Amino acid sequence: MSISSATGAAEPLPPQMQLYQMGTGHYLSRALGLATKLCIPDSLGNGARHYQDVAAELGAHPASLNRVMRLLASAGIFEEQAGGKFALTPLGNLLRSDVPGSMRAAVLLFSGEAIQSSWAELEYCVKTGQPAFRKLSPDARNVFDGFKDPQVAANFDEAMAAFTAQTALALVAAYDFSKFGKLADIGGGNGALLISILQGNPSLWGIVFDQPSSAERAGKRIADAGLEARCEAVGGDFFREVPRGAGAYLLKHIIHDWNDDDAIAILKTCRRAMDGTDAKLLLVEGVYPERIDQSPESRGAAFNDVNMLVSTGGRQRSAAEFRALYQSAGFRLTSMVPTAARVSIIEGEQA
Repeated sequence: MSISSATGAAEPLPPQMQLYQMGTGHYLSRALGLATKLCIPDSLGNGARHYQDVAAELGAHPASLNRVMRLLASAGIFEEQAGGKFALTPLGNLLRSDVPGSMRAAVLLFSGEAIQSSWAELEYCVKTGQPAFRKLSPDARNVFDGFKDPQVAANFDEAMAAFTAQTALALVAAYDFSKFGKLADIGGGNGALLISILQGNPSLWGIVFDQPSSAERAGKRIADAGLEARCEAVGGDFFREVPRGAGAYLLKHIIHDWNDDDAIAILKTCRRAMDGTDAKLLLVEGVYPERIDQSPESRGAAFNDVNMLVSTGGRQRSAAEFRALYQSAGFRLTSMVPTAARVSIIEGEQA
């Protein structure tokens, strides 16, 4: 953390100010989430506007909205101009709903009530080893029970698709999927990842497998992409059964959502579907460093790990932990292929 001096050079913040900024990080998260929820970036999509005009459009209190927009201007989301006007910065532009690479859904997810309320129970999670939903929703089987609301589920899918868009090209560049003939994307959401892989591999066929509501949305997205001739969407429960007949079973950011027992159960379901074939297992996950430092890679891994602790009961795993997980589920880890997207393709064969 640094502050600019009168000469424009960046100087380190005093330790007290660094800790202050860490302690008030939720200010920015809340303001960012509110601005995104109110569609302020969309309101500024055609150019700078006076905050009073934006407030009138949104039905907000003008002076209060101005204060929140100034906070976000200090963080580089908006640019404050003369005369009470605000414009989008390149960063803020990514919060619009109508731009390629939009992060709107992701910001709504991570600044929204479900995750924010889970993090509010961090002490409970640390003291009990249980995820927050065990306290907040005792009757829920898992955190994904909360996604039965169609709007919540659709935003979750859209958020995951935003991250997928950032990683799909890196996966295709790093790994030859065409050798499998048919690829099953287990827990594939709305199909965004598999669609990208199929577009990069014209000879490959695919199956998107997820909960029935997600599979329905995936089917529509597959049709919109013109891929229904070589891709299908199937609904089901990956704790019970997954489709047979694929040359490889791909799970992107699925296993980190679950504790070891549940993760092994999911992998064993895939293992049963492979019986009598030479199908491969492909996990796409970040690999937790053996030692944490202050690099962006370490910070991202540690943030994700604790988010899994509070939100799902899952965890990030090291290479050794993935190897042990594979062995417990009847697989042998054969390779870990790094990609430009800070995730690895963790390949396994049947043991």
